[in-house]
Amino acid sequence: MKQYFGTDGIRGTVGIPPITPDFILKLGWATGRVLANGHNKILIGKDTRISGYMFESALQAGLSAAGMDIRLLGPMPTPAIAYLTRTFHAVAGIVISASHNPFQDNGIKFFSGNGTKLPDEIELAIEAEMAKEMQTVASDRLGKAERIDDAAGRYIEFCKSTIPFDANLKGLKIVIDCANGATYHVAPNVFRELGANVEVIGAQPNGLNINTGYGATQPQALQTAVLYQNADLGIALDGDGDRVLMVDAKGEIVDGDELLFIIAKDRQQNNQLQGAVVGTVMSNFGLEQAFKKQGIAFERAAVGDRHVIKILQQQGGNLGGEASGHIVCLDRTTTGDGIITALQVLEVIVKTGLPLHVLKSGIKKYPQVMINVPIDSQIDVISQQSVQTAVMGAEQQLQENGRILLRPSGTEPLIRVMVEGINKQQVETIAHQLAEAVKQAVHG
Repeated sequence: MKQYFGTDGIRGTVGIPPITPDFILKLGWATGRVLANGHNKILIGKDTRISGYMFESALQAGLSAAGMDIRLLGPMPTPAIAYLTRTFHAVAGIVISASHNPFQDNGIKFFSGNGTKLPDEIELAIEAEMAKEMQTVASDRLGKAERIDDAAGRYIEFCKSTIPFDANLKGLKIVIDCANGATYHVAPNVFRELGANVEVIGAQPNGLNINTGYGATQPQALQTAVLYQNADLGIALDGDGDRVLMVDAKGEIVDGDELLFIIAKDRQQNNQLQGAVVGTVMSNFGLEQAFKKQGIAFERAAVGDRHVIKILQQQGGNLGGEASGHIVCLDRTTTGDGIITALQVLEVIVKTGLPLHVLKSGIKKYPQVMINVPIDSQIDVISQQSVQTAVMGAEQQLQENGRILLRPSGTEPLIRVMVEGINKQQVETIAHQLAEAVKQAVHG
């Protein structure tokens, strides 16, 4: 069992263990101890949180103490670090980010030299080193640090290369919401250089406003802007740029399930779809039905792009994702990438001449309600008899017309209660009943 690493690195509230400067310092040292070999280099990027300065310095010091050379990228999207780790032939990449969480949180994510998540055995080896006393290598073996000044330009060119050269976006008016996060200086340039008329919101980070009032988790500002600007569509990225939602010309949200359907259908029609499309246990049942109608195989993984990618790699697939907007196009890149996902959808719009609201019409989603119930992280609530009894009663109410999922969050002390079915009012009622059952189990 891992002590620190969760489903997507290490994450928590700044100043509360383990997200403290001393822990991050030792984490850098432990990582260097595991990965350093003759001054191997490691990349460090971050999002726009104010605490990123502090943790960047701590990581740099720890890595140097273990004899690891460092390349500093500054504020960059998480998927950019995955790409640049490969192109710089680094042994690993580190991202200082808490993704869609508020600025009070932060975290550390890792990529291997191949631009994929670190294997479990490496994470366990790093944790084993954390238990040892920290020792500094001899002065002549200390790691050196350099700043990479052209990181943004390198990544912009890579993003543009993921759609055909003749896929010109000229004539499209797009509003881009950067969530005051890591894509603020990258995303607008990608779409402008491809010919689009771009309006930008959420691109004035101050260290404290990441994901606040903007971005994929709060798309209301983008919906308003798309209608006000009379734009063709909007693109909402999250704080570190690995997820995306879109807004059509009518101001309606186009979520990850719908984006996945649009891309998969196009890949199928162009003989570019390999293996089954992989969603998660949270993917809407309507997506599964739409794929069945289209003749596209579909499988579900546990929540988290790590699990989606694992199944894709095992089965030779190249497309998967989550309703939250984490879409993985393994035929284009190695991890979830909000900008690249949006480009794949725009390519379909350009090829077909069809607007976004028409392209998404092939999927009819079931009403789905999710309620987050705060818990003590040490409590196993789901297995308690009272909760299990409530679930069985709810399943009897739904019969074959829906499904229920209770699961602990991989990043926060929450139980996520999800109910899906044909009748929206019934779904809402059952979801609140189950959430109340969880609350009672938590508080005794």
